[in-house]
Amino acid sequence: FTQMDRTQQRLAQALVATGLSRTGFVTASTIMGIETTLDFIEGWKRADGGRDSRLYYLSIFGTPDSTSAWGWRFKGHHISLNYTIVNGQIVAPTPTFFGSNPAEAPLSDRHSLRPLASVEDLGRELMHALSEEQRAKVLLSPKAPLDIVSLNRPYLKEGMLPAFTPGLDEDVAVNYEFSTLDTLTKQRGMTMAELEAVRAGSVPKGLAGADMNQSQQEILRSLIGAYLHKMPEELAELEFKQLEARGMGQLHFAWAGGLERRQGHYYRIQGPRFLVEYDNTQNDANHIHSVWRDPEDDFGANILAHHYAMAH
Repeated sequence: FTQMDRTQQRLAQALVATGLSRTGFVTASTIMGIETTLDFIEGWKRADGGRDSRLYYLSIFGTPDSTSAWGWRFKGHHISLNYTIVNGQIVAPTPTFFGSNPAEAPLSDRHSLRPLASVEDLGRELMHALSEEQRAKVLLSPKAPLDIVSLNRPYLKEGMLPAFTPGLDEDVAVNYEFSTLDTLTKQRGMTMAELEAVRAGSVPKGLAGADMNQSQQEILRSLIGAYLHKMPEELAELEFKQLEARGMGQLHFAWAGGLERRQGHYYRIQGPRFLVEYDNTQNDANHIHSVWRDPEDDFGANILAHHYAMAH
């Protein structure tokens, strides 16, 4: 945005709004604005001005029209939106990432600003709704990882860890993340066994939706909705229908860390063509990362391959 005049900025914002619901756009706008709050919390120490609500970037791939395949990305600190469009329709809206630091900022003695309150509170509500037996199956580790397991990896890989994973990450373009995570992991005293507990692959961990009672399933559905309903209504409904067609009962819920607010915690919802990850451990458990991904079709990779194959 720093390279655009105000007219161009507003046009870019209008494009971003087409990919989000009202709730989603307000969430994104709030996350962008909270960068100034983070700068204040950090004591204005970033000499590069890195905490700036204008440091968000719009990229367009291909030629936008109603008859071809193209896409756009909106990205900056704690926001990454990626859309693949074919014949005028959004066919792939993942990966979708929202984060917030701080996750909670006081507004008054009684009120606070929490851009991602729903994805935190509903996850915890589901944990508290489970029986002791169910919770034992859901809990991967009493200690949460320092970040989501998928990190910024462009593609999901079998056996991922929330750290550099030998044999998987040598060619990844996000290696800068690993040194920071390694330092934090050592500072927190996390063991390899604790990292191993949250390792992710194609086989989901945790408790299946089919093994939950109706009220628990309703909370799970609301939690998933907190992610999907950031999309335009028509797209969110389509994604829900696809989840139902694949079987909501196949979705697994897993958790690591504490059960109360301001205790570091992590959760994952995983099933066919669906992965949600959430982590809130950094900055005294006041720093959220959350992502929704399609393990088989992030960035519309398979859809685009099929589209181009049919065209040639």
